[in-house]
Amino acid sequence: MRGVKMSEILSFWKGDERGNCFSKCENDFSICVPIATQLLHATGVATAFKLRKQKRVVVTSCGDGATSEGDFYEALNIAGVWQLPVVFVINNNQWAISLPLDAQTHAKTLAQKAIAAGISGEQVDGNDVVAVKFVVDRAIAKARVGNGPSVIEALTYRLGDHTTADDANGYRSQDKYGEVLQQAWKEEPLLRLRRYLFEKKYWSEAEEEQLKKRYHATIEMAVAEYLALPKPTITDLFDYHYATLPADLSEQRIEAEALFRLHEIGKE
Repeated sequence: MRGVKMSEILSFWKGDERGNCFSKCENDFSICVPIATQLLHATGVATAFKLRKQKRVVVTSCGDGATSEGDFYEALNIAGVWQLPVVFVINNNQWAISLPLDAQTHAKTLAQKAIAAGISGEQVDGNDVVAVKFVVDRAIAKARVGNGPSVIEALTYRLGDHTTADDANGYRSQDKYGEVLQQAWKEEPLLRLRRYLFEKKYWSEAEEEQLKKRYHATIEMAVAEYLALPKPTITDLFDYHYATLPADLSEQRIEAEALFRLHEIGKE
């Protein structure tokens, strides 16, 4: 949607930080792994927009678990105080890794957490693509004309594991959550949008098959592009932290490069 190349995303998730240097969208921040820190970054950028009198808006997202972090409240508070052009989207999938929502907050909704910051908050059906787009577009338009920030809580449900290192069966048993998962699959947003498009005659099986073939080729090209990237060098560890490398790190850089070259010679 934003123009980030698939090969860049593949590169990042293989541990290559060059994947965060998005070639086609300089205004997008890199993939953020720490929890909730991106919300403060968003308020910083929104402050810059306001000081420069630019009619621009920052959109940032987080999970339900992030709303339990101090950074979340700090970001909402300053956004409210300074009436910043920022939209906070909460992806409430009911689970902060293994912790269910009712074990991390006593608030009836996450959207109402915006009240304490003096900004607007609302819920939306996070499984309805059309509804989410409508609500987010409206919040962006509101912020763009100087009417302040918004919090949007998109209600959905996490269908699988949290990460590839997670096994949801360990804390989300079929006995207790089986029916919930079955119902959640019926509301899965892509399948739901597909049903809607078919019902309205906006989409067909033939068009879907063409799309699958086209994107299969697109994915294969992206994988090939990623695999063709030259490997990072050992000196990358040193080259992007300082304008002028301190003397001690400069010495370490020389030593690391020499050891790396010896290793490569040994492989030959």
